[in-house]
Amino acid sequence: MNLTLNLALWIVAGLLAVVLLFSSYGKVCVPKEKLAHIGAATRWVEDFSPGALQAISVLELLAAAGLILPAALDIAPLLVPVAATGVVLLFVGAVTMRLRRGEGATIIPDLVYLAMAAFVAWPLRPRVLHPLTQRGV
Repeated sequence: MNLTLNLALWIVAGLLAVVLLFSSYGKVCVPKEKLAHIGAATRWVEDFSPGALQAISVLELLAAAGLILPAALDIAPLLVPVAATGVVLLFVGAVTMRLRRGEGATIIPDLVYLAMAAFVAWPLRPRVLHPLTQRGV
């Protein structure tokens, strides 16, 4: 694989994993009522139960791990684009929810994250993200 493309995939996957970790942390550690009043971008939590928010948080945490660990440990690197495909579905749901709520102004970050996840998911084949220790990298 082209070194530049490999580096781009690592960077995008890493940034997306950080976003998912922060998002997951917020849903687990901040009470729903407080989270809903942080800003316009978080008012959507009013439509979900605490259990649903925890389920979303667990999915985000697993996705963050799935974007980095398989390739970094060189154990089933095929799971990276599979995890990214899951993130695509997660953000399709987020975009749909924002459109239904009429939150057009807050949809841009979700679309950016959706595009990032699609970039990582696009080459759905083994060894998409080569471990940095692999020969030739």
